[in-house]
Amino acid sequence: MKHTNRNHVVTVLFACRKNAGRSQIAAALMAAKTDDRVRVLSAGTTPARELHPQTYETLAEIGLEPLDTTPTMLTGDNVSQSDWIITMGCGESCPIFPGTHYEDWDVADPANQPASVVREIREDIAQRVDQLIARLGLDQPTTSYTST
Repeated sequence: MKHTNRNHVVTVLFACRKNAGRSQIAAALMAAKTDDRVRVLSAGTTPARELHPQTYETLAEIGLEPLDTTPTMLTGDNVSQSDWIITMGCGESCPIFPGTHYEDWDVADPANQPASVVREIREDIAQRVDQLIARLGLDQPTTSYTST
Protein backbone atom coordinates (compact mmCIF):
# COMPACT_ATOMS: atom_id res chain seq x y z
CA MET A 1 0.00 0.00 0.00
CA LYS A 2 1.02 3.58 -0.55
CA HIS A 3 0.94 4.89 3.00
CA THR A 4 4.03 4.58 5.11
CA ASN A 5 3.13 6.36 8.34
CA ARG A 6 0.45 5.94 10.97
CA ASN A 7 -0.97 9.43 10.35
CA HIS A 8 -1.82 8.69 6.73
CA VAL A 9 -5.55 8.76 6.03
CA VAL A 10 -6.39 5.85 3.75
CA THR A 11 -8.22 6.78 0.54
CA VAL A 12 -10.84 4.35 -0.76
CA LEU A 13 -12.30 4.78 -4.24
CA PHE A 14 -15.56 3.02 -5.11
CA ALA A 15 -16.09 2.63 -8.85
CA CYS A 16 -18.89 1.30 -11.02
CA ARG A 17 -19.96 1.96 -14.59
CA LYS A 18 -22.33 4.92 -14.15
CA ASN A 19 -21.43 6.22 -10.65
CA ALA A 20 -25.17 6.58 -10.14
CA GLY A 21 -25.97 3.71 -7.78
CA ARG A 22 -23.62 1.09 -6.31
CA SER A 23 -20.50 3.23 -5.94
CA GLN A 24 -22.53 6.13 -4.53
CA ILE A 25 -24.22 3.88 -1.95
CA ALA A 26 -20.88 2.34 -0.96
CA ALA A 27 -19.21 5.75 -0.65
CA ALA A 28 -22.01 7.16 1.51
CA LEU A 29 -21.92 4.13 3.81
CA MET A 30 -18.12 4.15 4.11
CA ALA A 31 -18.03 7.88 4.87
CA ALA A 32 -20.76 7.59 7.50
CA LYS A 33 -19.16 4.59 9.17
CA THR A 34 -15.61 5.94 9.26
CA ASP A 35 -16.11 9.69 9.77
CA ASP A 36 -12.80 11.37 8.89
CA ARG A 37 -10.72 8.20 9.36
CA VAL A 38 -10.99 7.34 5.64
CA ARG A 39 -11.05 9.63 2.61
CA VAL A 40 -13.82 8.34 0.35
CA LEU A 41 -14.14 8.86 -3.41
CA SER A 42 -16.54 7.46 -5.99
CA ALA A 43 -16.46 7.46 -9.78
CA GLY A 44 -17.70 5.71 -12.89
CA THR A 45 -16.17 4.58 -16.18
CA THR A 46 -19.06 6.12 -18.16
CA PRO A 47 -20.84 8.42 -15.68
CA ALA A 48 -24.57 8.96 -15.93
CA ARG A 49 -26.01 12.47 -16.07
CA GLU A 50 -27.56 12.06 -12.64
CA LEU A 51 -27.88 9.59 -9.80
CA HIS A 52 -30.61 6.96 -9.92
CA PRO A 53 -33.64 8.14 -7.91
CA GLN A 54 -33.42 4.84 -6.02
CA THR A 55 -29.96 5.82 -4.77
CA TYR A 56 -31.35 8.87 -2.99
CA GLU A 57 -34.33 6.91 -1.66
CA THR A 58 -32.43 3.93 -0.28
CA LEU A 59 -29.87 6.16 1.43
CA ALA A 60 -32.56 8.46 2.86
CA GLU A 61 -34.24 5.42 4.44
CA ILE A 62 -31.19 5.02 6.68
CA GLY A 63 -30.56 8.73 7.24
CA LEU A 64 -27.79 9.22 4.66
CA GLU A 65 -27.25 11.25 1.51
CA PRO A 66 -24.88 10.66 -1.41
CA LEU A 67 -21.46 12.30 -1.02
CA ASP A 68 -21.70 13.64 -4.57
CA THR A 69 -24.93 14.53 -6.34
CA THR A 70 -23.34 14.44 -9.78
CA PRO A 71 -21.68 11.29 -11.13
CA THR A 72 -17.91 11.63 -11.56
CA MET A 73 -15.62 10.23 -14.27
CA LEU A 74 -13.09 7.61 -13.23
CA THR A 75 -9.68 9.01 -14.15
CA GLY A 76 -6.07 8.12 -13.66
CA ASP A 77 -5.91 11.02 -11.20
CA ASN A 78 -8.56 9.75 -8.79
CA VAL A 79 -7.19 6.21 -9.12
CA SER A 80 -3.62 7.33 -8.38
CA GLN A 81 -4.84 9.14 -5.22
CA SER A 82 -6.37 5.93 -3.86
CA ASP A 83 -4.93 3.27 -1.58
CA TRP A 84 -7.89 0.94 -2.16
CA ILE A 85 -10.05 0.68 -5.26
CA ILE A 86 -13.29 -1.23 -5.00
CA THR A 87 -14.90 -1.93 -8.36
CA MET A 88 -18.48 -3.02 -8.91
CA GLY A 89 -19.20 -3.92 -12.48
CA CYS A 90 -16.51 -1.93 -14.30
CA GLY A 91 -13.84 -4.63 -14.06
CA GLU A 92 -11.11 -4.28 -16.67
CA SER A 93 -12.12 -0.75 -17.71
CA CYS A 94 -10.71 0.56 -14.41
CA PRO A 95 -7.09 1.76 -14.67
CA ILE A 96 -4.51 -0.07 -12.56
CA PHE A 97 -1.69 1.62 -10.66
CA PRO A 98 1.09 -0.17 -8.75
CA GLY A 99 0.81 0.00 -4.97
CA THR A 100 -2.96 0.21 -4.98
CA HIS A 101 -5.09 -2.56 -3.49
CA TYR A 102 -7.84 -3.64 -5.91
CA GLU A 103 -10.97 -5.57 -5.08
CA ASP A 104 -13.99 -6.38 -7.26
CA TRP A 105 -17.34 -6.74 -5.54
CA ASP A 106 -20.00 -8.73 -7.38
CA VAL A 107 -22.94 -6.46 -6.53
CA ALA A 108 -26.17 -6.25 -8.52
CA ASP A 109 -26.92 -3.01 -10.39
CA PRO A 110 -29.78 -1.05 -8.75
CA ALA A 111 -30.74 0.73 -11.98
CA ASN A 112 -34.47 0.42 -12.70
CA GLN A 113 -34.99 -1.98 -9.80
CA PRO A 114 -37.91 -1.83 -7.34
CA ALA A 115 -37.24 -0.39 -3.89
CA SER A 116 -37.19 -3.83 -2.25
CA VAL A 117 -34.37 -5.00 -4.54
CA VAL A 118 -32.41 -1.77 -4.05
CA ARG A 119 -32.68 -2.24 -0.27
CA GLU A 120 -31.20 -5.74 -0.63
CA ILE A 121 -28.36 -4.29 -2.72
CA ARG A 122 -27.76 -1.60 -0.08
CA GLU A 123 -27.63 -4.27 2.65
CA ASP A 124 -25.16 -6.33 0.58
CA ILE A 125 -22.96 -3.27 0.10
CA ALA A 126 -23.24 -2.37 3.82
CA GLN A 127 -21.96 -5.82 4.83
CA ARG A 128 -19.06 -5.55 2.39
CA VAL A 129 -18.20 -2.05 3.66
CA ASP A 130 -18.18 -3.39 7.24
CA GLN A 131 -15.79 -6.16 6.18
CA LEU A 132 -13.52 -3.65 4.44
CA ILE A 133 -13.51 -1.41 7.52
CA ALA A 134 -12.43 -4.42 9.60
CA ARG A 135 -9.63 -5.24 7.13
CA LEU A 136 -8.46 -1.63 7.37
CA GLY A 137 -8.15 -2.16 11.12
CA LEU A 138 -10.74 0.46 12.01
CA ASP A 139 -13.32 0.16 14.76
CA GLN A 140 -16.90 -0.30 13.65
CA PRO A 141 -19.30 2.57 14.32
CA THR A 142 -22.09 2.18 16.86
CA THR A 143 -24.69 3.09 14.22
CA SER A 144 -25.33 0.25 11.78
CA TYR A 145 -26.93 2.15 8.85
CA THR A 146 -29.00 -0.86 7.87
CA SER A 147 -32.72 -1.54 7.82
CA THR A 148 -34.35 -3.11 10.83
